[in-house]
Amino acid sequence: MLLDDLGAQVPLTGPARRVVSLVPSITEAIAVSCPDRLVGATDWCTHPADLDVARVRGTKNPDRAAIEALAPDLVVANQEENRELDVRRLREAGIAVWVTVIETVPQALDSLERLFHDVLVCRPGWLDEARRLWGGPAPEPRLTAAVPIWRDPWMVVGARNYTTDLLAHLGVRNAFGDNADRYPRTTVEEIESAAPDVVLLPDEPYVFTDADGPEAFARTPTRLVSGRLLTWYGPAMVEAHATLRDLH
Repeated sequence: MLLDDLGAQVPLTGPARRVVSLVPSITEAIAVSCPDRLVGATDWCTHPADLDVARVRGTKNPDRAAIEALAPDLVVANQEENRELDVRRLREAGIAVWVTVIETVPQALDSLERLFHDVLVCRPGWLDEARRLWGGPAPEPRLTAAVPIWRDPWMVVGARNYTTDLLAHLGVRNAFGDNADRYPRTTVEEIESAAPDVVLLPDEPYVFTDADGPEAFARTPTRLVSGRLLTWYGPAMVEAHATLRDLH
C-alpha cells in the first residue's frame, strides 16, 4: 500500500495510468514527462501551452462529477492548493487521491521523486537535473527581497512556503520570511520599512506589470519576475535556477 505525503493510504495496484491533476505545477510535470497518463486538469493548469486534456474547473472548486466521469485511477492534489473537503469527497466516491506537501525545495524534490518513481513509474530527466541544481544546502544570503503577491490589499510571501525556501537556496533572504503568516497582509510603507534590496513583482496570482506595481515603490528597486518560476515545482525548477540565480 502506497502512502502519500500526509501518510494517507493510496490504493493502487500498479502504475497510475489515468491521472487527473489539481495542481498546475504537477500538471506540467506529468504533461512533459508521461503525457499519455494525464486525462484531466484544472482551468489554472496553463503549462505546457498546448495542453489538451479535459478541464475540471478550479483548484479550490473542482468539478467532482467531471472528475468521476473521467474514471481516473488517481487524482493528484496538494495540501496548500486544494481543499481537504474535495480530497475527502473524492475518496468517499472511491477515487484514489495522492496529496503532496511541498513547502521547501528539498520537500519538492523528494515529493516529486516519490510521485514519479513510486506512483507513475516514470523517470523524467528534468527531475535528475533539478536535484543536481538544487540538492545542496542554502548558501549565506547575499540579498534581501520582498515578494508581493497581491495589491489592494497588499499581500506578500511570508513564512513556511516553497517560494521563501527557493529564494533562500538562491542566496536571497525573504524580508518577510519570519512573519507568523504564510501570506501576510501589509502595506507599501511596511514593505519599504523592511528595507529589502529589491521588491520582486511576479505575474501571478496578481499580474504585476511595468504599469502596475513598480510605481508604488519610491525608495526600493523593483524587478518583474515570472510567478511560475517562483512558485511552481517540477520542470520549472530547472528554468528557475537558470533565470533567478543572478537576482540583484
